[in-house]
Amino acid sequence: MSTATATTTQTRKFALGRYATVVTRVLTGLLFTTTGLNGFLLFMPAPDPSTMAPGGVAFNAALYATGYMLQLTCAVQLVSGVLLVIGRFVPLALALLAPVVVNIFLFHLFLEPSGTVMGLLVVAAEIGLAWAYRDKFRPMLQPR
Repeated sequence: MSTATATTTQTRKFALGRYATVVTRVLTGLLFTTTGLNGFLLFMPAPDPSTMAPGGVAFNAALYATGYMLQLTCAVQLVSGVLLVIGRFVPLALALLAPVVVNIFLFHLFLEPSGTVMGLLVVAAEIGLAWAYRDKFRPMLQPR
């Protein structure tokens, strides 16, 4: 393989990876923007509690009973989702969403198994985006 062919192949792989990152970032941002907005505007129907696992219902009831936790979580999702969609402060948005994503995954893994696939997709998107922006996280992870 000639040098020009190798360079062209590497350029295509880089461009494909870049497009995949942008698509993942925007789709993840739209997901969190929508769910964050829904927390305030309630435009999507809530799941019927009789179809949910008792642990999931109890967990959601406990969050609601705090009087602030659901609003805080929705605000973080909304702000982070908008940042991901517009492509500004992406590492900050990913860092803010990390605990939310972990909680989504663990909630579905332990309390409401019906959404485990969606939880896995959200985790995969978060990890993929964190990897794509790993250079931005490197200074934060340096021991001092």
